[in-house]
Amino acid sequence: MTKEERDRAAKAVIDNMARLKALRLAREAAEPARPAAAVKKTRAKSGKKSEEKAPALSDWLAGQQSGGRRI
Repeated sequence: MTKEERDRAAKAVIDNMARLKALRLAREAAEPARPAAAVKKTRAKSGKKSEEKAPALSDWLAGQQSGGRRI
């Protein structure tokens, strides 16, 4: 492929992207404004899980090995 062919192909891609962007902007301008996204309320977590402490890594690894996992 020659440089001229590459340049023509690159220009065609850029022109197509510009055309599609213009179409998208025109479509968005024509449609009515969307309402703002509602913020979801998060549920209060029960304190039960946050109070539990994760096991130490050495304890976890020992449990994995005793369960048949190869580590």
